[in-house]
Amino acid sequence: MSKNISPRPQELDVHLSVFLHGARFDFAACLTAALIFMHEHQAQHYADAVTVDLGDTSRYPRLPCERLYLEP
Repeated sequence: MSKNISPRPQELDVHLSVFLHGARFDFAACLTAALIFMHEHQAQHYADAVTVDLGDTSRYPRLPCERLYLEP
């Protein structure tokens, strides 16, 4: 399976931007994975560390281990 294929192709892909220890990381992720990742990340780090937007995701790699964030 290609690394750029969503685990939930029926869902919208979103741009997930993560700011961690002074570095910014940008990923594409299906909406469910992005929202669960954001919720879990905000519980561990500061609230503004993750943003989700509907921008173009074609230039970003998929969120590593995206499938782990499909269920809370």
